[in-house]
Amino acid sequence: MQAVVLAAGQGTRLRPLTDDKPKGMVEVAGKPILTHCFDRLIELGAEELLVVVGYKKEVIIDHYDDAYEGVPITYAHQRDPKGLADALLTVEEHIDDDFMLILGDNVFEANLEDVVRRQRERRTDAAFLVEEVPWDEASRYGVCDTNQYGEITDVVEKPDDPPSNLVMTGFYTFSPAIFHACHLVQPSDRGEYELSDAVDLLIQSGRTIDAIGLDGWRIDVGYPEDRDEAERRLEDAEGEATADGEATADGEPDVEASPDA
Repeated sequence: MQAVVLAAGQGTRLRPLTDDKPKGMVEVAGKPILTHCFDRLIELGAEELLVVVGYKKEVIIDHYDDAYEGVPITYAHQRDPKGLADALLTVEEHIDDDFMLILGDNVFEANLEDVVRRQRERRTDAAFLVEEVPWDEASRYGVCDTNQYGEITDVVEKPDDPPSNLVMTGFYTFSPAIFHACHLVQPSDRGEYELSDAVDLLIQSGRTIDAIGLDGWRIDVGYPEDRDEAERRLEDAEGEATADGEATADGEPDVEASPDA
């Protein structure tokens, strides 16, 4: 499966960290956010990385060149920051089947594999990793409504009055049907071509989009304090893994033996 990484943003809220680099190149726990994204996508079986670049794109291209860990990278240039739907259209010519999409300013320690598995097993038109957030934070995100079957029935981008507290997290799988919807999107009140509007068009046309609840955590690195929080969580996770490994090496069982063993 191919994987698309959206990494064209300027990261103005991360300044001064992004004065000389795009936000995907801001380091978290010693490596760029994009490296965290690439590692997860390769774990999920990505056979090609399609990276959408824009602001200071040469920093990304010079760092990764044409491959990462043996996986080829294809770059597409979003010349003007006109929204995620516009960014996605820059890779349309390179996509020939279902694909993964990740926002390149997110750090995940979560069940991304469940989203990919749902896309492969059910051949849905899309599957999203979604998260419940406090109601007072929902208006910062694309907010979803779902039906009794766990299918997304509505998506609203950054609403003043959120219909739910279930939000999109920045990891998706899509069929190529999303591109036709992106072509039909009109500029929002923010003047951007919103991915959520393209998703809404898919829903209106009768396409099926499954919601997969987040198990784990993710940090949208939008501010310097978000970077600090992501580093703290990664360090905690590494410490727990080290402690578990040491316990096993010392002969402590990692599962309880049955009485009949």
